[in-house]
Amino acid sequence: MGHDILFALWFFLPAGLANVTPILAAHLPGLRNLNAPLDNNWHLRKKRLFGGHKTWRGVICGVLVGILVVWLQTVCFHNNAWARNISRPVNYDHISVILLGLLLSLGALLGDALKSSFKRQLGIVDGQHWFPFDQLDYIFGGLIAVSFYIRLSFIDYLLIIVLWFCMHLLFSYVGYLLKFKSQPI
Repeated sequence: MGHDILFALWFFLPAGLANVTPILAAHLPGLRNLNAPLDNNWHLRKKRLFGGHKTWRGVICGVLVGILVVWLQTVCFHNNAWARNISRPVNYDHISVILLGLLLSLGALLGDALKSSFKRQLGIVDGQHWFPFDQLDYIFGGLIAVSFYIRLSFIDYLLIIVLWFCMHLLFSYVGYLLKFKSQPI
């Protein structure tokens, strides 16, 4: 079971880091000019499609981080027995770094954007929390996107969902303590 937990953390790491990247990228002064809204201010039923917090800066930076993390995982896989052991059932010798990184990160970010669209349509304002959907959106988005490329076992999917949901709660609280977020969850 311990091996399965390590795999769940390892495999989904690119999506998890891609999900947090937009929050961090928003605080980088050199990237402020990329803050164009992802929805181009489009409206559906007189409500913003995604809201003002979903930007091209977040998507671009998140996808780049996701691809970078998969590349680092591949380097670790080639050079370390522990990484090959953790990576089971994914053989990083036979994956495309760009494709896996893109699917995990873009899936996570689009899952978050899609959930934001539902929030807007339901009248939930930007920044208001929607538990547990705010914690699950990126997980399901990343898993659905990557499932077209890599198939995992039911237990692997379940562990990824549970572990990353709990980690999201933990890191949201840490982000709140570090003043990156206005509320703890």
